[in-house]
Amino acid sequence: MKWTSVNDLREKYLSFFESKGHLRLPSFPLIPNNDKSLLLINSGMAPMKKFFTGEVEPPRKRVTTCQKCIRTPDLERVGHTARHGTFFEMLGNFSFGDYFKEEAITWAWEFLTDVLEIPADRLYPSIYVDDDEAFRIWNEKIGVAADRIVRLGKEDNFWEHGTGPCGPCSEIYFDRGEKYGCGKPDCKPGCDCDRYMEIWNNVFSQFDSDGKGNYTELEHKNIDTGMGLERLACVMQGVDNMFEVDGVRKILDKVVEISGKHYGEDNNADISIRVITDHVRGATFMICDGVIPSNEGRGYVLRRILRRAARHGKLLGINREFLTEVCDVVIKENVAGYPELAEKETYIKKVMSIEEDRFNATIDAGLSMLTDIIRGTVAEKSDTISGEEVFKLYDTFGFPIDLTREIAEESHLRIDNETFMKLMQEQKVRARAARANISGWSEASKTAISSLPQTEFTGYSEYRTKAKVISILVDGDPVEEVTEGDCTVILDRTCFYGEGGGQVGDTGTIYRDGLLLRVYDTKKTDGVYLHMCTVAEGIVKVGDEVTADIDDRRRDAIRRNHSACHLLQAALRTVLGTHVEQAGSFVDDSRVRFDFTHYSAVTDEELRKVEALVNLNILSGNGIVTKVTDPETAKAEGAIALFG
Repeated sequence: MKWTSVNDLREKYLSFFESKGHLRLPSFPLIPNNDKSLLLINSGMAPMKKFFTGEVEPPRKRVTTCQKCIRTPDLERVGHTARHGTFFEMLGNFSFGDYFKEEAITWAWEFLTDVLEIPADRLYPSIYVDDDEAFRIWNEKIGVAADRIVRLGKEDNFWEHGTGPCGPCSEIYFDRGEKYGCGKPDCKPGCDCDRYMEIWNNVFSQFDSDGKGNYTELEHKNIDTGMGLERLACVMQGVDNMFEVDGVRKILDKVVEISGKHYGEDNNADISIRVITDHVRGATFMICDGVIPSNEGRGYVLRRILRRAARHGKLLGINREFLTEVCDVVIKENVAGYPELAEKETYIKKVMSIEEDRFNATIDAGLSMLTDIIRGTVAEKSDTISGEEVFKLYDTFGFPIDLTREIAEESHLRIDNETFMKLMQEQKVRARAARANISGWSEASKTAISSLPQTEFTGYSEYRTKAKVISILVDGDPVEEVTEGDCTVILDRTCFYGEGGGQVGDTGTIYRDGLLLRVYDTKKTDGVYLHMCTVAEGIVKVGDEVTADIDDRRRDAIRRNHSACHLLQAALRTVLGTHVEQAGSFVDDSRVRFDFTHYSAVTDEELRKVEALVNLNILSGNGIVTKVTDPETAKAEGAIALFG
């Protein structure tokens, strides 16, 4: 068993499984593709779920990867222990209806004992308690003695997640030696002590679960193998934890160099050093894969870990921007496996630097206020910071709630989370009411609208539509007829576009003999289109057969501006980068406003390039074809969907 670097271990594993007929795929991006169940990729098999379910045809029935992963449930514990981290790499070999248990077990043993030369007497396999097939393979095929094969229960050795493919597992443990053990005579793999480290997990997907305890044998069985690269490196390098592994230790040493501290001498300093090491490592890969700091979703995860790293720099006495210096080491140590880090180095460091600068500009005032709040809370002999003060820090001064909570815990205080969440919810309700299309109407009115059938929209192909009045509202209340003034008319079908997607609602007229309604706005809610009208002539009644007629010239101007909006988005992505995503827009007949995500203000030169690209596309006179289809088909044909 020879000392082996992380980069060499990664290559040895992938090359080994290539020799067994596996297709080597690059790591999938950390941003999941068409999977709303995940914020970030958190396992080797996560990007391949649709291969396992059969929804998508895999490029080959045997695949091997080293997958970048981010896990954040234990974020607050990162740094406080040497075991927790947000970023890790997962080695995997996968079979989609091809080989099964015998090959998976045989190759795992061959790689560990022959390629890495780990002594067989330090490896212990575990199996699911009822998996006699796996036992026979380990015992008869591999030659592991029966008393070295550990049977574990469903909690440990059966992979299942709700309904769908599932099955037993077979893990391989490495014996680190008696000094890591608990001393109990029955100590063995599965014990809570640190002696036996799991380094390999074969998942045998052989059943389909209905989620109610019933399992059906799958016709095409699958293999999902997972092995943490950093954990394997701990074994091969004879170190105790991921922070001591070569590639990670060099990042940690850089933090030590910048801070002037000595690792291993002071527990509080060690916590901060580990936080910075882990967080800059994870942030580097997240930015490289297109995540940018924001106040929600995966962007918030990135913002949080960057700001947490920056704050721990301050705790170490680093009073300048330093994250990009640590980032340099992350890129250097990982570029062999991920060449895209070098390609995007300037961009990654720019995003990181801007976020650190923003944090430094706002944090000092917030920290000062929080320090005063903590002093006041302690003086009052209370163990809880009021929810009102926490909310004010967050809402007025932009001080992150997670940072408030973490600093409070360092002072052995908690926050009144219940009051804070109540105030947050009240704020959301106010914001929602301000944005709502039918705000101010009673709940009964909204319920009445939601009970109506969805309006058939014909406006993609028609500017005039025959329709029937199915409901009339005045101040939100249903009425049977209106003779004068304003009202809201709901039709069974309409060509009027309801405000949405940044585009304003259509205007025009609704008429029949003896009746004329002037439509000054159109909105929609739950698929029901609301025509805001003024009665200009006659009486409008429920049941009237009418013609809906939009203002053609205004609609055409809006359509042109909406097309310009998409041309602008495409140009921005070309000039600034594909990380640019729409964050809101406003389109009417005279102007376009486009909101988007970017890490800094757009320069004059960049604006000129964007303008030139938009004008070039307009002057090229490309035809526009309207096609209504489902989202998946549209994406397959090249459409970009940036919502949700």
